[in-house]
Amino acid sequence: MKPHTYAFENLEVWKIARSLKKEIYTITKKFPREEMYGLTSQLKRSVGSISANIVEGSGRATDKDRAHFINISYASGLETIDHIITALDMEYINNETYESLRLDIDKLLNKLNAFHTYLLSRNHKLKK
Repeated sequence: MKPHTYAFENLEVWKIARSLKKEIYTITKKFPREEMYGLTSQLKRSVGSISANIVEGSGRATDKDRAHFINISYASGLETIDHIITALDMEYINNETYESLRLDIDKLLNKLNAFHTYLLSRNHKLKK
């Protein structure tokens, strides 16, 4: 029997966040062991929070609530940028990896922002 597909699994923003999370998890395997409970953990948590909040928001009843969780995802994306900047500064990743990650995160943040705006505008239209 095939498992049920939930609405979030069809969202482009969730698919991008999922891919980014996999990429970050792969990259952090190469970080120094002493960072396991520091930067590695923080980076994994922030990138995981992006997709997790998209999912949590998708289960909410109103567009206003969904938009709130998309906003949290966006903030987690900004936190992820800070962590990859630190990884670059500490030379755990090179410029090429940083730039690739940064472009992926920027793309995701732009889509999250557009989705947030859409949800709020839809919520506003429903109130009229």
